[in-house]
Amino acid sequence: MKTVKFFAAAAAAMGMVAGFSSCEKEGTDGNNGEAVVLEGGEISGRYSNDLTLKKGEYTLTGSLQMEAPATLTIEAGTTVTSAAAGNNIIYILIEQGAKIIAEGTESEPITLTAEEKKAGAWGGLHICGYAHTNASGETTSEIGGALYGGNNDSDNSGSLKYVRIQYSGLALDSEHEANGLSLYGVGNGTKISYVQVLDGSDDGIEFFGGAANIDHCIVENCTDDSFDWTEGWNGTAEYIVAYQSVAECDCLMECDNNGDNNEASPVAHPTVRYATFVGNSSADNARGLRFREGTYVNLEYALVTGKSKPITLETTYTDASFADGTSSIKNTYISGELVNEVVDDQDKNVGTYFNDDFVSDGNTADYDFSSVFTDNFIGKVGQSGAVSADDNWTAGWTL
Repeated sequence: MKTVKFFAAAAAAMGMVAGFSSCEKEGTDGNNGEAVVLEGGEISGRYSNDLTLKKGEYTLTGSLQMEAPATLTIEAGTTVTSAAAGNNIIYILIEQGAKIIAEGTESEPITLTAEEKKAGAWGGLHICGYAHTNASGETTSEIGGALYGGNNDSDNSGSLKYVRIQYSGLALDSEHEANGLSLYGVGNGTKISYVQVLDGSDDGIEFFGGAANIDHCIVENCTDDSFDWTEGWNGTAEYIVAYQSVAECDCLMECDNNGDNNEASPVAHPTVRYATFVGNSSADNARGLRFREGTYVNLEYALVTGKSKPITLETTYTDASFADGTSSIKNTYISGELVNEVVDDQDKNVGTYFNDDFVSDGNTADYDFSSVFTDNFIGKVGQSGAVSADDNWTAGWTL
């Protein structure tokens, strides 16, 4: 994750939709202001008018960028495959004021994938909204260089439901990295449910400020962080799963307020509940949930396993928020202990919230997960606080 977003990425290829090449105009949909409806084929370019992808197979031959007030509609059962781009990057970007309506079903999910079946084969899905951030100056998306942020936390950028995103994460350079799903200042009028991101080379789902809510989302084997937030995100994540079966993955959840100014306002303060986090690294410094850089959080009903440090607190303002009750962890089970890493200039630990406090708040450390996870079951914590195996919402639509 990068905390400074002031650089515009290189422009993507501007090829147009097959069948409309005689009307092609750089930077527009080239269709005389009329909506476009397609039934399969090649696609790329910028659209300022509505674009509908009927159920079928599509190939992204270049990046697809939607400008206000256009809506990109993708029908259930559709597969969009990024072509091999060589040294270029192919992505889908929804700008401020534009929308995406991608609503699959449990039996017919929407798939966004790549011809090259490997992590980092394409640039993923990026959505920019008008909700708040706490970043200073003009903020633009790492990929596509689109503006984001504002003061409308109820902003609506559309809806995602039963969507799978594979093989994303291609980076232009160290400052411009593509996650599976990037949410830039996205408002809570946007609906995001039943999304799977898998086999990517950067983060799975990342929030750059905003107030977006997500539910029933699973991130699997993205080699950087599974979930990530920064710049003052204040939404809710319910029924989420992070699963890492390869050791080179980073954090299960990396959680920041603002790396340049830990006190930046509005402070990141999301609620995360009904969450399952499974890592696959016994390295001494392997972190699961990493709370730092001034973030607040309310975490409840969670399982965290597979990391030597399941939960860490790493900065003063974050630590203080736990001590004064602004942040909280409830009904959470972890395979090791909560580690407080807040130190002064002499590397002396000056933290105030430790594993004993974690346990006294009704949580369980050093939990034995051996009987919880099986080949066909992802464990969950119910509202009673008991670990249970019912209602596996990941079955049927995920890969």
